[in-house]
Amino acid sequence: MSAAAPEPNPHPGMTFTQFVVLMAALMALSAMGIDAMLPALPAIATAYHLPNPNDQQLVVTVFLLSFGGAQLFWGPLMDRFGRKPILLWGLCFYAVFSLVASVSPSFELLLLARAMQGVAISTTRVAPISIVRDCYSGRRMAQVMSLAFLVFMTVPILAPTLGQLVILAASWRWIFGLLAAASLTVAVITLMKLPETLKPQAVRAINLTEVIDAFRITLKSRLGMGYTLASTLVFGALFGFINAAPQVFDQAFHATRLFTLCFAAIAGSIAMSSLVNARLVNRLGMRVMSHAALIAFIVVAAVHAAVAISGHETLLSFVVLQAAMMFCFGMLSGNFGAMAMEPLGHVAGAAASAQGFISMVGGSIIGFGIGQQFNGNVTPLTIGYLVCGLTSLGAVFFAEKGRLFGAGAPGASVGPAVH
Repeated sequence: MSAAAPEPNPHPGMTFTQFVVLMAALMALSAMGIDAMLPALPAIATAYHLPNPNDQQLVVTVFLLSFGGAQLFWGPLMDRFGRKPILLWGLCFYAVFSLVASVSPSFELLLLARAMQGVAISTTRVAPISIVRDCYSGRRMAQVMSLAFLVFMTVPILAPTLGQLVILAASWRWIFGLLAAASLTVAVITLMKLPETLKPQAVRAINLTEVIDAFRITLKSRLGMGYTLASTLVFGALFGFINAAPQVFDQAFHATRLFTLCFAAIAGSIAMSSLVNARLVNRLGMRVMSHAALIAFIVVAAVHAAVAISGHETLLSFVVLQAAMMFCFGMLSGNFGAMAMEPLGHVAGAAASAQGFISMVGGSIIGFGIGQQFNGNVTPLTIGYLVCGLTSLGAVFFAEKGRLFGAGAPGASVGPAVH
């Protein structure tokens, strides 16, 4: 009896490892656009004479809002013209607006350039999810996303340090030059190595009826929207931390010099959890992994809030508890995203853009709201994290019709193969 023929490579010209690394690199560009800027925020506030220190958070929030909002635009274009050409345009325009930001004479022009950066680089959020969904599904897709997320998470570990090194050697404006160079490098690799993954039979025409139909399918999916809302809320907690992080270390703990080291430790916990998830998700399933992680996230957030409210918060307790919470986040993001996309493979581009719009814009607004509550101590932040965790659990209950851990839904984590 002859052995079964191996399945065809869904991304010809690229090995599995090369594919994962490229998807991670694409995803990492947007993270680098946020995290490399964090050490520079106090310097930016000083350079532009900002009257309110919390206004420096707009450098992050404006980027996140435009990053999320533009995804509604890119998804239908990718479903019509393919993933690769739209992605290449986005990478090139990101480099252009990075250079504009580097020479901005006013804070208002800097924010405009940051907004346009977000619009351009949002292609790297829609495209990787659509491309991975073109090639894989079910637990295999969750594994790919977890591995990509693991590689991607080296950026929050390294990017603040790179930003700090730039500031030590030159002006903070050179950080934008670093972003432009990174974008162009990934664009060249994408041009040379990545095949077009959109199948001819999956091409959707660009017209109002088609677009509305694709978004209607996406919005009517209970599973898809439930997990999109759950992702939105946990992203809100993450963005709340990122927005306020430089001020927390400066004003609450007077430990500005330890910021990059502590931030790397916290971000490293997300990378560790992504590795654990990638190893276990095929065995245990997305629901078991993510639901357990969400419950743990809520417990840690509650402990963190109790420590802060009691007045016993220290730099060590903050870093340890924040790292524990981010460890849980690392198991939530990839699994929630994969489950949200599972029933929507036939409209992957539009689904990715709609879900990305909701999770990024909603998460940015929630995170900005949490960050703006910073008043010199971390109590408002920790309460915000707890509220996000509890409401995310409510969204999961909605998606799963009141069940957790896949109870009553045998095989729900496994979708049809897509090649």
